[in-house]
Amino acid sequence: MSTTKKIAGALLATALGVTTLSACGDAGDKSAGGAGEAPKSKTVTLVSHDSFNVTESLLKEFEQQSGYTVKVLKSGDAGAALNQEILTKGSPRGDVFFGVDNTLLSRALDNGIFTPYEAKGLGEVKPEYVLDKEHRVTPVDSGDICVNYDKAYFADKKIAPPQTLDDLIKPEYKNLLVTENAATSSPGLGFLLASVGKYGDEGWKDYWSKLKANGVEVVDGWEQAYNERFSGSAGGKKAKGDRPLVVSYASSPPVEVLYGEPQPAEAPTGVATGTCFRQVEFAGLLKGAKNEEGGKALLDFLIGKKFQEDMPLQMFVNPVVKDAKLPELFTKHGVVIEQPQTVAPDTIAKNREQWVKTWSALVVK
Repeated sequence: MSTTKKIAGALLATALGVTTLSACGDAGDKSAGGAGEAPKSKTVTLVSHDSFNVTESLLKEFEQQSGYTVKVLKSGDAGAALNQEILTKGSPRGDVFFGVDNTLLSRALDNGIFTPYEAKGLGEVKPEYVLDKEHRVTPVDSGDICVNYDKAYFADKKIAPPQTLDDLIKPEYKNLLVTENAATSSPGLGFLLASVGKYGDEGWKDYWSKLKANGVEVVDGWEQAYNERFSGSAGGKKAKGDRPLVVSYASSPPVEVLYGEPQPAEAPTGVATGTCFRQVEFAGLLKGAKNEEGGKALLDFLIGKKFQEDMPLQMFVNPVVKDAKLPELFTKHGVVIEQPQTVAPDTIAKNREQWVKTWSALVVK
């Protein structure tokens, strides 16, 4: 959730305090091999945002089968992690980078930080997620940024929860929505892009003017919005949050069930399915990687069925492989977003900075 991103950054698993994988292997083990040579090092380093996670036994299985030891270097949110790789282009801190999503993809590709590699098993990935035909990046997961609602609030008020972007500007939802700043937050940017996808380059500005007039609240990031201001989350209840609508993820309701104490029979939150933006996360072989062959093996692993089916309960994102199955927690308490908003990566690349500047002037200032 993606995520997300989750741009980049603040995926759900980290924000809810899920234990993340610590670095494995010998950080001092160096590789002297060049491209095409057998690496002397058996360590392969994955550079990632803070929300990367995998079941330890599955990672050990990969290490035993491949002969490589995996080191995970976590580097903050996705945007910050990507910035560091751009700054160290050609002399990367690792072999594979995971966590760049479709809102920042063009930036990564334009800066030339990846070496093309067509991962084994790529043919099993749903074609709509293969956004780079040169295979500089490999799609790993997808997630949907959506408005979540507090079921109890709307039941008590006898008001139907909103389901679409159009609903959010109606009088009955005045002063109910909190969203993240599009300039500082992955889900905030995703929600802005949802409005661009829905209303076009001109119409989204008018939409946000109406949303502002209807009392939307803007905070810096997902943690503050979801765990402090949103009345439907466990954290928001403790913080006495008074906003029953929040921009979060379609995977948020299953997480509320998983970490509920006691675990509820039904998710306390719902998803407004007509408000969503599809986020796709990618991994790529870093140009100048010390262990290029190990990096390729790791990319193959990331789109293998075992990892793909492990991801949902580790990072709360969806697999991209065709036959990967979702866990019961997702199928029972989650929702499938059939028609999310999307914006082409090249269109995002051309307009992202200006869109964010315009949005900030319209909504924040």
